[in-house]
Amino acid sequence: MKAEGTTIGDLLKPRREKAIPSECPDLPYIGLEHVEAHTTKLLGSVPATEMKSTANRFCSGDVLYSRLRPYLNKVWLADRDGLCSSEFIVLPGNESVDSNFLRYRLNSTDFVSFANSLNAGDRPRVDFDQISSFLLPPFSLAQQRRIVAEIEKQFTRLEAGVSALKRVQANLKRYRAAVLKAACEGQLIPTEAALARAGGRRSEGGGRTGFETGEQLLKRILAERRKNWNGRSQHKEPAAPDTMKLPQLPEGYTWASFGQICRVQGGFAFKSTDYVSEGVPLVRISNLVNGRVQVSQDTVFLPPNFVSANIAFVLRKGDVLIAMSGATTGKMATMEEDFPALLNQRVGRFVLSSMNLTNAKFVSYLVMQITQKVLKDAYGAAQPNISPSEIEEMPIPLPPLAEQMRIVAEVERRLSVVEELEATVSANLQRATRLRQAVLQKAFVGELC
Repeated sequence: MKAEGTTIGDLLKPRREKAIPSECPDLPYIGLEHVEAHTTKLLGSVPATEMKSTANRFCSGDVLYSRLRPYLNKVWLADRDGLCSSEFIVLPGNESVDSNFLRYRLNSTDFVSFANSLNAGDRPRVDFDQISSFLLPPFSLAQQRRIVAEIEKQFTRLEAGVSALKRVQANLKRYRAAVLKAACEGQLIPTEAALARAGGRRSEGGGRTGFETGEQLLKRILAERRKNWNGRSQHKEPAAPDTMKLPQLPEGYTWASFGQICRVQGGFAFKSTDYVSEGVPLVRISNLVNGRVQVSQDTVFLPPNFVSANIAFVLRKGDVLIAMSGATTGKMATMEEDFPALLNQRVGRFVLSSMNLTNAKFVSYLVMQITQKVLKDAYGAAQPNISPSEIEEMPIPLPPLAEQMRIVAEVERRLSVVEELEATVSANLQRATRLRQAVLQKAFVGELC
């Protein structure tokens, strides 16, 4: 390599060859979505024939650098010939610059900061002339290759740890799903019926000496619903599920529909022109995080006077919410804090017929299990929408109220442990990212080998 202070532009010229995808049936096409941010890993490709617009051609050994949104840090060293999005700058190595060395240099934090500072806006984009002024360290080709070998030795160790952490992460996710599935199927804790038998209690008529079954509880819910009806039209009994094809439930349970224990209310389409920097949070799908409503950085707000003007869409502590459209349809959250918030039209709220006769947390577990299965069966990989009436028709297993309370306590006990472990795993994955960049930083100042 040339003397200290040599720039990318002094040593490299981008490959500018264009190609028509339809004329290259045997070549793969790499889009921005196919390169993982920050890791230089390829996630996949599609046949070039699936693309219509003109593409850039690359050769094995070229470095592909994404010029769109440079903060995403998308870099890939090609291991094959192919076509790629015109949003990539294609950089071939040469007798002065090793391609692997270049890949890691463009992937390092200081270069990302440099490229990201060149342009502003929501979709910043750099070109080769802008990044060509970046200085490269004065290492010979032989030194570059020794540095790359040491970087990859360190990264191999790091990747082993990251892979182990991701396996733990996946196992925790499966365990979480298994806990919720068991909770909704009466398999997580002893049922009220089993406890009643063990204690010599009987279920006939409920009362102090017996236990109230799910069927008796459902009758009480429906009776209270009729009693408290204040609608303009005559009260109409919610539809019961058709149990002919439904599986047998544990003793003491009964089949009900969501519509029998609650109604599903959609939110309101507030205008974006009404958004303010401070005020009442508008709960959107992005606010449904890990089963809870969270006010995050991307939360939008409405003026405080919107609360009194839109009282029907004001959320309350204990409300169970569901995403009703898009890729995350069926995602659930419970309003656990008591602060005023308004409901967006893409989120539905489960309004329980009686907060005293049904546990809101248990209902949220049922929603997660039932809606996900129905959506998967009905829509597959598409981005679905689901209406309040469709949810209200879904059949659910209803256990005794006392059992609901015990199930929720057990689920929260187990999932609190899962959340602690997930937080630890996440922190270690972030630490691995920092370690990766620390390795690169040492490499490019000559301290790695």
